[in-house]
Amino acid sequence: MLHGRRIGYLHLLPEGAPTDDPLVLVHGLAGTSATWKPLLAELDRRGRTREVIAVDLPGHGRSQRPHGDYSIAGYANVVRDLLVGLGHRHVTLVGHSLGGGVALQFSYQFPQMCGRVVLVDSGGLGTGVSRAIRAANLPGTAVALPLIANRLTVALARAVVGRRVEARELVEHFGTLASRDARTSFVRTVRASVGLGGQRVSATEKLYLAEDLPSLVIWGTEDRVIPVGHGRRAADLMPGSRLVELEGAGHFPHVAQPAWFADVLLGFLDETTPARLDVEDLAHHVDA
Repeated sequence: MLHGRRIGYLHLLPEGAPTDDPLVLVHGLAGTSATWKPLLAELDRRGRTREVIAVDLPGHGRSQRPHGDYSIAGYANVVRDLLVGLGHRHVTLVGHSLGGGVALQFSYQFPQMCGRVVLVDSGGLGTGVSRAIRAANLPGTAVALPLIANRLTVALARAVVGRRVEARELVEHFGTLASRDARTSFVRTVRASVGLGGQRVSATEKLYLAEDLPSLVIWGTEDRVIPVGHGRRAADLMPGSRLVELEGAGHFPHVAQPAWFADVLLGFLDETTPARLDVEDLAHHVDA
C-alpha cells in the first residue's frame, strides 16, 4: 500500500550483499511490470548481485488508479514515494516508453536519489508518436476504447510484422484495457502528455542538465511507435551519454532480445559509477 492505495511491483532480491544501487524498472503506456520478466529472468540466471524493483505505475497492472494526477511528474512522485517506503535513497532508473519520461522526470525532480538513468525507446524526447496513440484524444475514446483497443493492437502489430515476440507484447499491453480502470488510466495518461499533434511533454531542452549523470539510451531501429531519431537526438543532447541501437527491433528491445539487452545494461552498470548529485549540482548547470 502507498498513501492508502494498492501499488504493485515485482521484486528480485540479491543472493548476498548487493554490489550496486537497486535497479528500478519502469514500464510504458498500457504496460505493466510483466514487460520486464524476460530481463528479470536473464538477470536471475546471471546471478543476483543487485536488488531489482519493477513497478506497476498507478492505474497499471496491480496498482490502483491515482486520485487524479496522471502527469509524468505525478508518476515520478509515486516512484519516489515507493522507493522511500522500501528504504531506498539512491537508485538506477530504467524506463521504457512512458517509463523513460518518468525516469527522466525523476532524475530532474530528485537528483539526490538518481545515480544513473537508462532510456529505452523513451517518451518525452520529441513530438513524434504513433497515430494510434494520438487517437486516444478523439471524442468518445473512453467509451469506445474496448473496440478501439482491438484496432489499436492491430495497427501497432502491423508495425512490428515479422517480430512475433514484440507483436505478442503489444497484444498483452493493450489486452489490459479490458479493465475499466485500465481504460480510464490509459486515456487520462495519454491526454496528459500526448495531443492529436503528438507528444506535448518534452525534456529535450533540459537534457544538458544530465551532464554529470551516467546515461544510456537504447532503441530499436525499427520502432514505429516512437522513432529512433528521438534517441539519437537525445544522446547528442546528453553530455557523455551512450547510444546503443538494436538493429531490426521495434518498440520493445528488452523483450525482443532480453539476453542482448542484459549484456548492454550490465556492461553499462559495470563500467559506470553512480552519480551523487543534489540540487546544487543542478544549479551549477542551469541556464538562467
